[in-house]
Amino acid sequence: MKKLLIFLITIGLISCDLDRLPLDAISPETFFNSENDLLLYTNSFYNMLPSAEDVYNEDADNVIKSSMRAEIQGSRIVPTSGGGWSWSELRNINYFLANSNKCPDKAAVARYNGLARFFRAYFYYEKVRRFGDVPWYSTVVEINDETMLTKARDPRTMVMDSVLADLDYAIANLGGTRQITTITKWTALALKSRIGLYEGTFRKYHPEFNLPNAEKFLDASIAASDELIKNSGYNIYMATPETAYQKLFSADNAIEEEVILARKFSDELQVYHNLNYYTMTASYGKPGLSKELVNSYLMADGTRFTDKPGYEKMTYSQEVKDRDPRLSQTIRTPGYTRTGQTQTLVPEFGATVTGYQLIKFVSEPKWDTYNKDITDMPVFRYAEVLLNDAEARAEKGTLTQADLDRTILPIRQRVGMPALDLVAANKNPDPFLDEQYTHVSGENSGVILEIRRERRIELVMENYLRWDDLIRWKEGQLLTRTFEGMYFPGTGSFDLDEDGKIDLIIYKGTKPTDKGPQLLKLGSEITLANGEQGGNILVNSHINKKFDESRDYLYPLPKQELQLNPNLTQNPNW
Repeated sequence: MKKLLIFLITIGLISCDLDRLPLDAISPETFFNSENDLLLYTNSFYNMLPSAEDVYNEDADNVIKSSMRAEIQGSRIVPTSGGGWSWSELRNINYFLANSNKCPDKAAVARYNGLARFFRAYFYYEKVRRFGDVPWYSTVVEINDETMLTKARDPRTMVMDSVLADLDYAIANLGGTRQITTITKWTALALKSRIGLYEGTFRKYHPEFNLPNAEKFLDASIAASDELIKNSGYNIYMATPETAYQKLFSADNAIEEEVILARKFSDELQVYHNLNYYTMTASYGKPGLSKELVNSYLMADGTRFTDKPGYEKMTYSQEVKDRDPRLSQTIRTPGYTRTGQTQTLVPEFGATVTGYQLIKFVSEPKWDTYNKDITDMPVFRYAEVLLNDAEARAEKGTLTQADLDRTILPIRQRVGMPALDLVAANKNPDPFLDEQYTHVSGENSGVILEIRRERRIELVMENYLRWDDLIRWKEGQLLTRTFEGMYFPGTGSFDLDEDGKIDLIIYKGTKPTDKGPQLLKLGSEITLANGEQGGNILVNSHINKKFDESRDYLYPLPKQELQLNPNLTQNPNW
């Protein structure tokens, strides 16, 4: 473990460009001669995995901030260069695959080739999600090879078939011993589960791209999930329902019972991230859960919150009562205390624009200093695989109650929630969800909506998965809605946690002299939908967000690349 962390730190400090390392610093005549050489080279591939910020820094329609990236605003432009059109990581992988056979230990060669092909599949999955059709390169491209350098984009269908082939090789050749910081057979199966679901549903819900064989990828997802569920030994982490979900993410060391692969952080080795500081200061956008997501959490008995009369105008203390316990383990609710502390805390409006202040991943106060947090960050975990399996089966139309009891039930049991009933869900689809997800139809529509609810709640703040979900479901329109937070009936004094003490004053005109409560001036420090008449907090309501259904499901290729390679074509309507 220490060796891997030290290696990754060292790589980050090297002044020369790692992308050039294969040609400039490694000679195949003197390298690739032992298993240790293969290990040393392939360790650099791990830099492709999400950073801690890439894991927790979600900002689609789940987590709202004071600023918006261009994708959320609908203000993307065609970049001159960059824009994600980079191939250096792929070159390193292909260089390894071209030279690894020089090692006489053929068992090690097969294993590390499996690792390289895992990362090649990961690389191309990232590229296809972003651009659609991309050139497929399985060999090293030399700087004087004009034919390969000016290669046209290969069809998405061909590239994704090749991705599956790489994953199948990785699954067959990687080790089966569970290791939380090392790519194993189980990591490859988890990636195949994710990719199969993404590609299968993207093809199903995007007929405009004329992509065949959606069911082939749903089947691949199901098969990968099934093997992992039956044979890996991973389980849903169970503890006290009131704390289990929160503890899973606030633990310094990733809980290996459920987490398949994690980014490790260490005080000893001074490898840190910024999660605690991110959630408790005004410096990083003041993130908060969106009102729409808060409304999506069920009641603790499994009934729908949005079926309750007057739910739209419930105050904070009212709306969070008797809800799915994951709500109080994701945001501050009445009675919240920091890990290891006894003082109860209410939401701090200086740190969250919606009022729903995040606590997922938040650890002890001693890690609150800027960029000094050490909680491990999950890249793949077992709960996602369960959700993938349930959704893929529902989309295929083969889902049974037994499937739900194997997948969704354990996730709900963690927090003491009742089972999802297949017949009841399909008989009475939730109108609140049905209004959001405009392309769901058919006899399985009710349970598909419920699985989407479950996925949104369970995986919030993890790996930008919500953005991917909206893209594959063709629901970019959800990004154009006005982002909202807590409801307040107007100006006044508010006891947020009903402990008899005023926590917040929303005022207009002269600033109150009260000491202790948070003070927010209406119209400048807080905006309510109907001003003094109250309403939900509005966030960035001055921005007219747009999502172009004819182009925004893919990113544009940079202008420079189109000029350098006349055989490349731009994505539609960019």
